[in-house]
Amino acid sequence: MANIAVRRGAPLAVIVVVAVLVGMNFYKTVPPGQVGVATLFGNVQQIGFEQGLHLPVNPLYRWTLFDARQQTHLETANVPSQDQLQTKLDVSVQYRIIGSMAPAILQETGDAAKAVEVHLKPKLRSLLREQGKSIKRAEDFFLEETQEQLQTSLTGGLKEYLAPKGIAVSAVLIRDISLPPFIVQAIEKKKEREQAVEQERAELERVRTQLQQQVAQAEAGREAADQEAARKRILADATAYEIEIINKAIANNPAYIQLQSLEALKAISKDPASKIYFLDGSSPSPLPLMHLGDVQGN
Repeated sequence: MANIAVRRGAPLAVIVVVAVLVGMNFYKTVPPGQVGVATLFGNVQQIGFEQGLHLPVNPLYRWTLFDARQQTHLETANVPSQDQLQTKLDVSVQYRIIGSMAPAILQETGDAAKAVEVHLKPKLRSLLREQGKSIKRAEDFFLEETQEQLQTSLTGGLKEYLAPKGIAVSAVLIRDISLPPFIVQAIEKKKEREQAVEQERAELERVRTQLQQQVAQAEAGREAADQEAARKRILADATAYEIEIINKAIANNPAYIQLQSLEALKAISKDPASKIYFLDGSSPSPLPLMHLGDVQGN
């Protein structure tokens, strides 16, 4: 009897296990930010399952999850410019899978990684080469306006192409630019020359400033000398004018001449060795008066 009970209990246990497993497959939980796409016997279900719990679902479904959150694809490509030089560009593409189009992506391309590999990468590389043809020189990649134009063109081109494929592109950013080595060396030498020129200009400016200061000082000294010369000329002119006035006064005043003559005679008379002669127009010789000062003193 025990063996019969065991044999009867075994199928029951199997049935319970199968029921549990089947029951577990009657619902599906999709993780946050993802979209679940179900297939049944190779046929893709045209409606995706957004994040959350879904029940009941066919337990025979096979599931493919698409991450619909923001993603970043890094790409490195050699981009030729019009001068036939190859410039290495590192770019970042910010994109996301359009959740509502996840079933179509799985039907036409495959999972999300396959969609990026098939659609995003080739188109990005093609656009990079195409945009490079509009740039004259490799070093122009370092110009701010060139980078802005390149990012705008790449973003617009990828958006237009990838949106029907189920990929929404938000931005394309240039992370790094690597020019050919000989151009880098030429740019470095050019910068060194420019720095040397700037140093020479600074030295010339310093010398020019010093010369201007010296000129200003010389001009100040010359102005002072001119002022002193002008002052002396004014004094000389005043002295000459004074002499001229005196001479005119003397010429017009005989009494002043006589007074000056008497003063001169008085000074001469004080010298014991001097002789004074009075001249008489009617006398044949002058009459000496000896020691006139002593006589006057007695």
